[in-house]
Parts: sequence; C-alpha cells; structure tokens
Amino acid sequence: MSRKQQLLKRHRRNKRFGLIIALLLLIAIGVLVVWWLPVVLAVLGWVAHEAWFADHLFYSPADDYQYIFPPYTQQPKVHLDGERLRLDDGVMLVDDATLILALRIKSNWLGRFIDPVVELSGGSNPDRQTFERGVDGLRYLNLSGQSSALSQGELQLRGRFCRLLGEPVLWAFEYPDYRNKRVMVIAPHADDAELAAFGLYSSAEQSWIVTLTAGEIEAGHYQQMGLDRVEASRLKGSLRAWDSVSVPLWGGVPQERCIQLGYFCLQLPVMQRAPAEPVASNDAQLGDTRYFRRFNPFALHSDVDGVPSWNNLLGDLHELIERIQPQVIVLPHPRFDPHPDHLCSQQAVLQALAATTWQPETLLYYANHLHDNDRWPMGDAGTGVALPPQITADEPLRPWTLGLSTEKQWHKAMSLGMMHDLQPRLPLKRLLRRVIQRCLAARRWPVYGENEFFRKTVRRHELFWVQELSGKRENN
Repeated sequence: MSRKQQLLKRHRRNKRFGLIIALLLLIAIGVLVVWWLPVVLAVLGWVAHEAWFADHLFYSPADDYQYIFPPYTQQPKVHLDGERLRLDDGVMLVDDATLILALRIKSNWLGRFIDPVVELSGGSNPDRQTFERGVDGLRYLNLSGQSSALSQGELQLRGRFCRLLGEPVLWAFEYPDYRNKRVMVIAPHADDAELAAFGLYSSAEQSWIVTLTAGEIEAGHYQQMGLDRVEASRLKGSLRAWDSVSVPLWGGVPQERCIQLGYFCLQLPVMQRAPAEPVASNDAQLGDTRYFRRFNPFALHSDVDGVPSWNNLLGDLHELIERIQPQVIVLPHPRFDPHPDHLCSQQAVLQALAATTWQPETLLYYANHLHDNDRWPMGDAGTGVALPPQITADEPLRPWTLGLSTEKQWHKAMSLGMMHDLQPRLPLKRLLRRVIQRCLAARRWPVYGENEFFRKTVRRHELFWVQELSGKRENN
C-alpha cells in the first residue's frame, strides 16, 4: 500500500469516527430538545463540510514547508518594503531565471474560509499564487517570469486574506534552455505527458512521447453504454492508447515519435516484484501487450512475444533510449508523486539507464499527484505554481520553471480536452460540492473542462526538478 493510500485510509477512518460522534450528538439533541433540529443541523453540517473541510490535506496549514537547495545556488538579497519587493542596489537578474522566494504567510480569519492568495503586480506578468486555508508558516513563491519587474524595483506582493511576514529569501537558478534539446517524455499513462509537460514537449527542438500503460481500468463510463466489464476495459484501453500517440500531434509531435508500450494499469508494481513473470490485465483479461500497441509507428523487440513482464519493459526502455538518444528525459518525481505506476515508471527508467551506452545529459522530474495535498497546485487555472508542500527535506532540490504564454495554456487545455479519460462528467456529489464552494468559499473552476486537472495543470508555469548527468555518447 502506497503512502498516499495509507493517508487516505487514516483520513477515512478518522472521518467515520467523527461521523459516529456527530450522529450520537444529533440523536441526543433530537431527544432532549426538538425532533427536527438534528435534521437542520445535519444539513448545515454537510454543507459546511463540503464548503470548507472536504480537501484532503494530510498536514497542518501551520507547518513550515522545508526545502534545501544546493549550496552554490545564487541568493540575491531582497527586502520587502511595504508591498514592494526590492533587490539590493546593483543586483540584476537573468530574464529566464527560475526565481523562488521564501517568506512566511499567515492567514487572517477570512483566510480560514477563503483561500489565501499572494498577488504579484507591478510588471507585465501579474500573477496570483494560492495557499492553504488557515496557512501560518513558511512557503515558497514562484517568481519566475518576474525578473524584469524585480530588477526594476516594480514588483509588488500583496496578500489577500493573509499577511506576508518576516524577511524574504530569494534563490535564483539558471539553466540552459532545455527546449533546444532532444526530449523524451516518460508518461506512465496517456495524458501524463500533457498534464506535466505539454508546454515543454510542444516547444522542444525534437520531442518523443513514451507511454508505458494503456490505462484500461475504471471503465465504468463505457459500461454505461451497454458493454460488459471486459469489453469496456478493452475499449477504454484502446482509446487511451490512441490518445497517447495522436494527441501529441496537437503539440507538434508527429505520430512516428509517439510510442505506446501497452502494459497494464496498476500492474507495474506486480511486474517489478517478479521481473520474469507475465502479469495480465485483470479488467481487460489480456496477457499480451500487442493488443494496445497496434497504433505504434514501429515494432519493438518485445513485440515478438508480447509478454507483459518487467524484463520486457526494461528491454523496451533500453531499446528506445539507444534508438532515440535523448538529451533530456522527463519522468515522474519519486518523492512528490506517489502513484504506484509513476514510481515504477521512474524506477524502470533508471534501471534501464544503468545498462544503456547512451546517457542523457539531464533528467527533469515532474509530479502529477501528491501525497499530502490533493489540490496542489492550489488556486485557479492560468495562475502561477508555487512549490509543493514538503514538510521534511532530505536532499537538495533544483527547481526549473518553464513559463507558458496564454496561447500555450489554451493549447494545453485543448490537448487535455482530447483525452478520453478527462471527458466524462463528474459525479453529482462533486458537482454539488463545486456549487457550494463557489457560493461559500469563492472558488472558481475553468471553462475548459470539468475534470480537476484542467484547474491544476493549465497554468502559467510548468514545474520540474533538475538532475544533471554527465551524459555520454555511443562509441562508433
């Protein structure tokens, strides 16, 4: 069981315990006061829960985020003078530097009911970055794209439903432009590449998309069409396999550079535990990866037998790395992204790299899911992406932010809209929750689509974590 599953299990256990206590109190009120009062209180309690307590937040908003950056990282001196953030005299910043600002944020009483926001203004790129309700601790703002305004002394920070406290600390990270490299994006499922890296892969010199699984599970939407469980699972997997090789064309990546490996969803951990054993899809009742590979532009060595094993997965990745010779590989972050398939995808890439002659120059890590906060990135679509919650820091990290223009964000939203897994309507309970939160918590959702990923990932920033490698070329 993953850490996130353990946290959810504990959260649900605590919620059940709380509901039992609340039910006993309501019964007592009904007996001792008046029979209809518990009904009114129950409805009001449910509305309050949906408005303000439905988020999965597995840490206290008063906890400090903890980050360690490499000791050689530039730290330009800054001061918060009222609402204006000022650099020391003579300090200038590179326009495309990734800028991270640490400061304390403390919500006011309204900030316990409405999401606290830090507004960035004064330059040509106004922004809003959102934090937890009730926040009272150290947080890390993403000032990437604000270099010019900050250098000219024009950048202003203003808290809405919160106050900005203490002396801020700024880090400046400078990197080569990874868009000028040959990029290979590792997507555990169809849509992971778009969620994490559409802006990067759609503007890179040459991009390849490698999707590891067909994503055939949870096909209830297709069973409503009259299909049985196996038929629905196979249809969903086929559609997502098609998505994985066709949707990147919207971002300028031709089909001949998109590969679907056809392994089965949530089966990668089972494969990893017994590397030589085939692991079939329970839902689709398939034991052959070739079923979901039929849209691939070329065959792989494992297509000889189609065995869904960890050894074949490593062989596929080895073959593709040697064939593509990527300078940059984009893959899930093992610390921030807890999804079992994402963890296994990252581990499979590193295991394959240990045996390849070709080595990339850089690994860029992303997180499409979090352990501790299911709303991150918090706030509205189109706004900035602050650093994610991290309550303990074990190792230095190097963030890299790619800025997305408004037009690029539109195109990213349309790429997500083409993904079949993001198209079904939300359950009635979630729709009601959104209405309640719009009215009572002032939350807004984008017009691009109902799925939460349209809010989370269509942003002015794509955030990656950088690991530089030496890189080496094959000796001819």
